[in-house]
Formats: sequence, C-alpha cells, structure tokens
Amino acid sequence: MSFPEAEPVRTPGEATEPVEDLPILAPRLRVLRRRASLTLEAAARAAGLSPAHLSRLETGQRQPSLPMLLGLARIYGTTVSELLGETVADRDAIVRAADMEPTAAGGWSYWQAGASGRGMQALRVHVPHGAQGDIVRVHPGEEWLYVLTGRLRLRLGDTAHVLAPGDSAHFDSLTPHRLAADGPDGTDLLFVHTLLQSPTTTLCLGPITGVTP
Repeated sequence: MSFPEAEPVRTPGEATEPVEDLPILAPRLRVLRRRASLTLEAAARAAGLSPAHLSRLETGQRQPSLPMLLGLARIYGTTVSELLGETVADRDAIVRAADMEPTAAGGWSYWQAGASGRGMQALRVHVPHGAQGDIVRVHPGEEWLYVLTGRLRLRLGDTAHVLAPGDSAHFDSLTPHRLAADGPDGTDLLFVHTLLQSPTTTLCLGPITGVTP
C-alpha cells in the first residue's frame, strides 16, 4: 500500500516559488527517489536528513555535499554520475580527461575517473582546507584513496593519520571515517569506493552521523 507524500516543510522566510534554472541534480534527486519507491520521509531517514532538508535538495534550494551525494546514490541504487546526469558511456573502459568536467559539491570539486554501471566508482577529488572536515561517515562497503598533492588528515575510528603525496589508505567503510585537508592549499586525491546497486540495501544503512539537516 502506498501513502501520499507529505507536503514539504518550509521554514519562515524560505522561498515558496520554484527556483529558476535549477541544476539537473535537483529534479533527478526526486525522479530517482521515486524510481526506488521511497517516500520523502523514508529516503530522508535512510540518509540521516530531515524530510524538509531533502525536500530543499530536490527543489534546488540547498546544495548537497559530496558525502550526501554518495549516501543518496547508495540509497537509490545508483551512482553519483547518474545523480548528476553525466553522460559517460555505459561500461566504456576508457575515460578521456577532456570529457570530464569538474563538479562542485559542499566545497569539494571532483571529476569522474571511471565509467558508470560498475561495481566501483572512481573519482579524482580536490578537498579544500576547512571543507566538510567535521563530517563522519559510516556505511557498508570499502574505500580506497591515494594522495596526489597536499596532505590529508584521515581519521579512522579513534585513530588519526596524516597522509602525504604517494600515501594511500584502504579500509572498511563501516569504520567511522572523516577526511580533511591538512594545509591551506587543500589536497587532491584519487578515491575509489564500492557501490550498493540495489535499493533493498537501504535496509543495511544506518544514519549518516555528522550531517546536520
């Protein structure tokens, strides 16, 4: 049995008219949520957000951070590429640098470094100093990262690490983890993570700690 979705909750002073020239991300968030047969409330709960916050993301009134995009992609059984409407050819083994446009999310900039439709997603990421450094992530899967430039502060559970260019880390994503640039110029990473492709895997996802609606 399906239930009608609640009307988006609006705070005083929030715009009530549709936002003009929405980026493709906002409407796709709603389309992919409905494709996964999730109500606004159920998707928000799985992502550790309030329904009002997710509603603002879907109407373009708020912009998601990269961790939010990763979480929503897992919940909807898709990839960040599909959320962003990127047109990398399915299962193409070669990704040309000239075809990759940078995308900004939550202060981070990132480029797709792998094709869509795979069991892993590869990104090249620039993390500026002070961006998202207080967000702690916990989710199923594995992550691998390699520092290209700058220094990275990586906290895994209760242990803090500083990684220099050439250093890498490979860890279980169920370990609470946090990433931040250790220097004013930020840091550049190669980042690979496993994807949960089925919407049914939302049963395994707990709340995303450190993300405040």
